[in-house]
Parts: sequence; C-alpha cells; structure tokens
Amino acid sequence: MIATNPIAIAMDIGTSGIRAQAIDLERDRIISTVITTHHPLPGANVIDHLHFTLEMGSSIAQSMLIKAINQVIDALAIQATAVRCLAVCGNPTQLSIFQGTDIRDLAYAGKRKLASMGVADQERDAVLTTADHIGGLSLPCDCQLIIPPAIRHEVGADALAMIIQTGMLNHSRTALAMDFGTNAEMALVHDGRVITASTAAGPALEGQQISCGVLAVPGAIADVTPHQSNHRLTVLGNDMRPCQGAVVDLGRPRMIEEASPLRPVGITGTGTIAMIHQALQGHWLVLPKIETIDGRLHAGETITLTENDVQEAGKAIGALRAGQLSLCHEAGISLADIQVAYLAGASGTYVDAVKAQQLGMLPPSVETVFQVGNTSLAMARDLVRSPSSLAEMSGLANQLRDSHCMLATSKAFQKVYLLEISHWTEGLPMTMYRNMLKRYGLPDFPDANPPDDIQRLMDCDILDVGQKGLTMLEDFGMTLCVAVDGCTACGQCLSACPENAIEINDETFTVTLKIDASRCRGINCIKCERACPDGVLNWQRIFSDNSSVGSF
Repeated sequence: MIATNPIAIAMDIGTSGIRAQAIDLERDRIISTVITTHHPLPGANVIDHLHFTLEMGSSIAQSMLIKAINQVIDALAIQATAVRCLAVCGNPTQLSIFQGTDIRDLAYAGKRKLASMGVADQERDAVLTTADHIGGLSLPCDCQLIIPPAIRHEVGADALAMIIQTGMLNHSRTALAMDFGTNAEMALVHDGRVITASTAAGPALEGQQISCGVLAVPGAIADVTPHQSNHRLTVLGNDMRPCQGAVVDLGRPRMIEEASPLRPVGITGTGTIAMIHQALQGHWLVLPKIETIDGRLHAGETITLTENDVQEAGKAIGALRAGQLSLCHEAGISLADIQVAYLAGASGTYVDAVKAQQLGMLPPSVETVFQVGNTSLAMARDLVRSPSSLAEMSGLANQLRDSHCMLATSKAFQKVYLLEISHWTEGLPMTMYRNMLKRYGLPDFPDANPPDDIQRLMDCDILDVGQKGLTMLEDFGMTLCVAVDGCTACGQCLSACPENAIEINDETFTVTLKIDASRCRGINCIKCERACPDGVLNWQRIFSDNSSVGSF
C-alpha cells in the first residue's frame, strides 16, 4: 500500500451547510475542498434545528449530522485512515448537535424559564479528544478531535474565530465585526471593552427561503450593478470568484446581453441585497410593494425576487441593524461612533459594502471596511496546524463571557426590531422610525456616508480550494423512505413542498414517500402535511420513527 502523508480536516458546520478542507500536514497545503448546498437537518435556521432536535431527540439529530459529515469526508477524496486531526468550528447549536450535548439551554431564553424546567447552562468549553468520542465518525479512533469553545450561550466558536481572525482587538478604534450568516454573530470593541451578540437573522442573507435563492455556489448571482439603462449581474465562477455576468432588465423577464457560459443558476444573499438596493434606487421597489407589471424583480428570464422574498430579506437586514443598535445601547455609544467594520463569512465576502450600508446592514458613518472571508473555516485550519492555539482561544472566551448581550431578552432589540418589521413589511418611513428611536431613548443614526476605504482582503470566501479543487455536495444526508398507510398517491404533498423534497413510489400495495431531509424546510413549513386531503401524512411521525430513520 502506498504511504500517505498525514492529513488533517478543517471543518465549518454552519446553519446553512458544511464546508470542509483536507490539509496535507507534512507539506502544509490544501488538498481538496467540499461545500454542501444544504444543512442535513430539516429547516434553514438555528430555531428550526433546535426545534427538530428537541422534538426528535438529540440522538436522531446527531446521527443525521454525522452521516452527512461522513459523506463530506468521503467527498474530500482522501485516504481516511491517514487523517490525524479534525478541527470543527461552528455556532453552539451546531457543535452541540455534533457532540450530542443538551441544547435546551439554547432553545429557551430567560433564567426563570430555564429554572422552572430544571435546565442548567451547559459547559461549552474547548474539547481536545479523539474521534471515537463522537460515535459513527468515519475516521481512525485515535484521530485527534479539536472543538473550540463558545463565548456564551448562542455566541460560539465561530464568533470567537471572527474576533481572532480579524485582529480587531489589536486596534484602538471603535470597531464592529459581523458575520452576515443565518445566525448573525456580532462583536463590538469600544474603549477596550468587547461586547458580543448574535441575532437569528434567518436564511435569506445566504440565499435560502428565497424563491430562486441558492447558497454561494458556482453560478450564483452575487451582485447587481447599473449598466447604462439596465443592470449587469456578477456571477460566481467555478473557482468561487466573482465574474462578469449577463445584462438584465430588472423590470422584465429578459436578457439584454448574454454572458455564456456564466448563466446564473439562482441568486444568493448578496445578490438579493444588491437587487433590492438597485430596485429601491430605480423605484421598482416602493416598500412594501414591487412596482413592476408582474410584481416581481427580474434577473433574467427565469430568476426573480417576489414581494415575499423582499420581506424575508428585509427581516434579516432589520435583525442586523436592530442588533447593532442594541450593542451600541449597551456600550453607551451611537452607530455614528463606529469607525471600522469587519465583514466575515460568504455573504461578508461577496457583498457590496456600500449597498449593504445604505440598506442599514453596516454602521452609517463607518470609515473603513475589511471583508475577510470565512473566518470560521480559517480558525479550524489554524487549529489543525497548531492545536496549542486552542488554549489561547479558551483564554479569550473566558474573558469575553461577562460582556455578552443576550438579544433574545433585550428590550432595546425588541423595540428596534418591531420598527424594522414595520419598515420592511408596511413601509414605515425612516423619519418616523428615527422619531420612535428618540421616544424610546435609543441611539439615533445619521444618513449613510460611504466608507473612505473598503478593503476586500479575499476575492472569494475560500481563497485556496486545493490541488483537487472544489466539490459541491447537493444530494447528501438522509433520504427517508416511509410507507404511509392510507396514502392514495394523489400528489398534493409534492405540489405543496416548496423545495421539491418529496417523491412518491406507488408501485407496491403500500405507497412509499421518499423525503430528502436536507431539503425539507422543517416544522415551520409542513405544507406537505397540511396539503394531504386524507390526513394520513404526519411530518413529525416520519422523523421520530426510528425504523424510518434507519432505512435510508
């Protein structure tokens, strides 16, 4: 057998999917990269994943996640027996599911509520162990397993990675770091004090639960810019770098100028932000209405944004601004005092910072913006190369635990977010919005002033995909084959499913449903169950039936 150099795997388990890289430890180079286009658990945000885990049990949720991770490891195209180390970074929900840790303290807010349920806060400190600590991993038993610590509650290792990787603690200016993901982490540094928070912005900013949305994958629309009297698309290429795309008419379903072979496959979160910004500028969008003939914004002949898409994105944008205002309220400053912004993650990499600022996603007076890429995956790479850095992370996490802002119980956040919802879904004018801030005694903000200095430190969120390149996993995780007594194969559940996650096999005496768990939107959807005219489809029973889960 040919000897193989020792290999390490760096992995980021995000709410919207998994990103992993294999690293040749001897040569210190990336071998391969794998990105999944979904999370293996039903749902598109941490609330969905928490609910699923609570309802179905941590063992089922963990087994589904581990199965998907094993498929990712296999797709890295490496010799698994040569893997010496695995570092896994992510938010507390994902790392808790991965480890099989009780998640009830993450699912419920308030000390009284937790006490009444007999739930204690779980210790989410750094873990340095071996792969056999996690049952079912397709790795050698003695493979070193590194799990970095959480800061506190819902602010986890990914937020800690963002703080460390940006170097924001090494400067004296007031700075804000943000990851525009589904579980948007934030860290504010002012006068030597660091305040962290996390807001459930939702999946829209990563291209999910948008009618034509996709994650940041090859072919995704990442930006929309003016081009004469129309608009030019920016599309991600096969190497994940932005490329010039077609020219489109936002008001009509047509291509003005083709840009083959970069024909778009969907629109990601940053493309959604850009299209909303351009539509507001061109008055195709007057909140909350889209003022086109068909009530849609167009990025070519088939890709569109609906009014519902705009509202979903607006809720996510609103959660970001509400989180920023809440952090400023906690620090006793205004948004105008923030001088530097660091943007992390895929959305933070590809977003047009000026468009994002004008929509309220960045502080209005920020002078310098750094776009820094996927800091969570970068932290995992650093950990496999130097496991001793885990002690540094633990020390910093301990320092930051006393200055965490819990937005779920913040009165300031609740008030501001209601204003944001009114703005995006009912068209509340900004003048009235700002008057309400004053009435609430909350910090106001000036009109946006474009940053003097925007430094895009990465032209893609994963700079080096390795010698074997990038692999996209679209079909992965668990597919459940479930016999449904009384089903007549009418197809109503198929038509109702917004993600095309269901297939029907009626060739036998008992009708069997084939359900792709990774595409299912989870308990907050269950349109399939509601659409069943005979009431025989029970979404919860499908996933809670252990025999069904074992039949994939």
